[in-house]
Amino acid sequence: MLKQPLPVKEVEHLAAEALRNLLEEIPPVALHSIRFEQPAGNGQADVVANVEVGQEHYVLVCEVKQSGQPRFVRSAIYQLRDYLREFPKSATPVVIAPYLSPESRHLCTQNGMSFLDFEGNVRLEFGTVFVDRLREDKRSPEHRELKSIFRPKSAQVLRVLFRDPAQRWKVADLAKAASVSLGHASNVRNALLNREWGEAGADGLFLRAPDRLLDAWKSAYVPPVAERLRFYATLHGEPLESRLRDLFAFVRDNGHVALGSFSAAQWIAPYGRSSTLFLWSEKEQVEKIREQLQLSSSLKGENVVVSVTRDNSVFFDAFSAEHGIRCTSPLQTYLDLSKSGERGEEAAEHLRRIRLLWQR
Repeated sequence: MLKQPLPVKEVEHLAAEALRNLLEEIPPVALHSIRFEQPAGNGQADVVANVEVGQEHYVLVCEVKQSGQPRFVRSAIYQLRDYLREFPKSATPVVIAPYLSPESRHLCTQNGMSFLDFEGNVRLEFGTVFVDRLREDKRSPEHRELKSIFRPKSAQVLRVLFRDPAQRWKVADLAKAASVSLGHASNVRNALLNREWGEAGADGLFLRAPDRLLDAWKSAYVPPVAERLRFYATLHGEPLESRLRDLFAFVRDNGHVALGSFSAAQWIAPYGRSSTLFLWSEKEQVEKIREQLQLSSSLKGENVVVSVTRDNSVFFDAFSAEHGIRCTSPLQTYLDLSKSGERGEEAAEHLRRIRLLWQR
């Protein structure tokens, strides 16, 4: 699911090369040496660079990590603090990794650490030297990894965790509840721990930062591939609602159909009425929907939109609201609304305030 990290020694050599290239870009800096695995207290600093600016000598003490996720960066910070006791007071601690996420970069800055990654993100400060550069225009490895975490199968694990973020889960139980393999659940667990979105105790995994996880999911969310069928319904109000109840009663044990987007939100956390009825459906149920709701095809002026998908994760945790009206879960509804334009974004945030609250 997730790309395997480079071997430790290879990462260390690439880190030294990245540091060398950076220092060569800074005219006042003269690089005297770069050494690997220098003794420091009870351990060894991965890379140590000796440089000179004018007549002043400086030491850059670097901790190199295969992954730049917050969990590993926090460890690097603790190690560097320990190493610095063995170096002059003027020594500068530097965290280096293939890619440092925004959270990891903030963690470094917050703790007075310089940083550098192979993507060109750097903050380096010593003496009169100050370099602060971000490469936000590049498509980061973080973005690619997040796409893996939020793919339908992996997302089923997240959906289970979001039911009660404080609940503790053993990996085997989590895999069973999410209907995924043990390996899949384990990969998601590791991804959550690495980003410090999850925490593992003796009783199992739980969500440490559900709001930050949800923010990341919203940002990376891509609506499921679906064929949008547009119809016109002559029924409105109670007659249409009555027909919907009959429809959901019929398909309850026979297939997947649920209100989605603005229509689901109307039952979950009403914000503003929409004149269009939105439904998610599997292909096999489309004809039943047309028949039950008395729909006619429409190229324009439609008031019913049926999104036909093979991605059954849309229906994961779908539930019956009042009077047997079936809706996508608050989580799924929130994600769909967030990609439905400005009005949808407002409705999504309203729903989040009402239904997606967790104890901080």
